[in-house]
Amino acid sequence: MSSEFGNILRVSVFGQSHGDAVGVLMDGLPAGETIDLAELQAFLERRRAKPDGLSTTRAESDTPRFLSGLQNGRTCGFPLCAVLENKNQRSGDYASLENKPRPGHADYTAFVKWRGFADMRGGGHFSGRLTAPLCVAGGIAKQILARRGVYVGAHLRRVGGVSDAPFPVLPTPDLLARVAAKPFPVLDDAAGERMIETIAQARKDCDSVGGVVECAATGFPAGIGGALFGGLESRISFAVFGIPAVKGVEFGEGFHAAELRGSRNNDPFTVRNGTVVTETNHCGGILGGISDGMPLVFRAAFKPTPSIGKPQNTVNLSTMTPDVLAVSGRHDPCVAHRAVPVVEAVTACVLLDALLEQGE
Repeated sequence: MSSEFGNILRVSVFGQSHGDAVGVLMDGLPAGETIDLAELQAFLERRRAKPDGLSTTRAESDTPRFLSGLQNGRTCGFPLCAVLENKNQRSGDYASLENKPRPGHADYTAFVKWRGFADMRGGGHFSGRLTAPLCVAGGIAKQILARRGVYVGAHLRRVGGVSDAPFPVLPTPDLLARVAAKPFPVLDDAAGERMIETIAQARKDCDSVGGVVECAATGFPAGIGGALFGGLESRISFAVFGIPAVKGVEFGEGFHAAELRGSRNNDPFTVRNGTVVTETNHCGGILGGISDGMPLVFRAAFKPTPSIGKPQNTVNLSTMTPDVLAVSGRHDPCVAHRAVPVVEAVTACVLLDALLEQGE
């Protein structure tokens, strides 16, 4: 189904933005894994909207209720199901949009595909609200990976024209943890302040701005993945493109590699402490779809939030005539900073799935 990914560890999200709840089903989790619920809740807090003027004012508690799969704090081998109730919907904000598809949203395409029956209040099943259950799954996967020596972390690499410092060639678990603990997830706090100003100005202008999230995974062993369509890049990209608003993914040097010569883009091999490593990491830790033992590094580009207060041209689907709308309601002027833990979450799920598939 389109709302599911994974081979051994299958993750499926369900619900709508303004329905009673959203949730996740995880099938294939190894039994006997301890899940620290306090740590999981702290991870979910990183994604949750805050009263800082940079996020939507929709306030949900994002406290998961586990219906199955956990017994006395441990996975029990059965499918794990968790739901997060929706308590702060304001569906009336969308009444005037029922027949007017919002530019940049899936309103029109969903209308065509499901013949007008799709529940698109708040974005429906396409909403960023669905990233909350994704973070439940990813927060659990991150804990299991950490016990295997694999750590996943991310930071906000760019907002508009403002860039953060890139991850170093060898990001440490401590560095990933320090970024995760910050109220604004950047390496360079001065760059973060400029990003905050850019987002605040977009909100003031009744507009929005996009951004780029850079993600890294350290400690992931060499030899995991596969050629062609089963490669790690393919599997990570498949999951990351399921995050609402993602429009691009690149690994290592990504598109910049097209501007380099092979002599610059290649990563020379060497030996460190008896292990084959590379001196650089232009490939982002993946060669031929298979991990090479270096940190996995990729970036995901998020488009500007489509719901903006500026007047935009659209059509009235009832009368099939041109129309104009200005979206009201509660919306993020930028989704990228709240998406940092979401990128970590789906990455952790994919990497855990790949390890389980390999028998690790």
